Amino acid sequence: MEESVAIKGKDIDKIGKNIKINKNELDSKRNTKLAKRVMDIGLSTIGLIVAAPIITVTAIAMKLEEPKGPIFFSQTRVGENENEFKIFKVRSMCVDAEDKLEYLLKQNEVDGAMFKMKEDPRVTKVGRFIRKTSIDELPQLWNVLKGDMSLVGPRPPLPREVEKYTTYDKQRLLVKPGCTGLWQVSGRNEMGFDEMVELDLHYINNLSLTNDSKIILKTVGVILKPNGAY
Repeated sequence: MEESVAIKGKDIDKIGKNIKINKNELDSKRNTKLAKRVMDIGLSTIGLIVAAPIITVTAIAMKLEEPKGPIFFSQTRVGENENEFKIFKVRSMCVDAEDKLEYLLKQNEVDGAMFKMKEDPRVTKVGRFIRKTSIDELPQLWNVLKGDMSLVGPRPPLPREVEKYTTYDKQRLLVKPGCTGLWQVSGRNEMGFDEMVELDLHYINNLSLTNDSKIILKTVGVILKPNGAY
């Protein structure tokens, strides 16, 4: 990963397939994990301070669109070592989004244990904007500060997604999930589930503070010039 932070879908084969994570080797990277945690605490604290006025303005816009809808949305996700936690986001969907999901699953636009739909009818007008600008993800900085997540890591899956995981897929749960990661900065909407897993395992096998810093900088560029997130 030192050679390339972002990996395009067509280049996925270059990182190799069937990656095996050495758990003992991963556990031995204590200094790297400690440095990641220090960076997580520092940057998430600063981020929450900066995010506060942005979320406030967003909340006003949301109340104008849906006066009775909540500002924040929480959902159970699966984190490190398959431990569940509550993730926080600014709500980008209608209040009954979960009830409508069952009827939309057959329209899933990606293969594997993950749901993605470009024109999801549950997303509100404000929601479309905050998704493109990643404002909806800002409350996850609180998850980072708490220690449920890291700034950089694999996307945190839903329990129903993990139920479909193979033993191989579950290797991506050996580290804390992240607000951003190699998949997110590598043209995520052009990649399927299997490609995401390969990128996550590649990231875990090359875990370092240098790589995290590169991904964070790349993420800033993606936010400033959105890559069509949905």
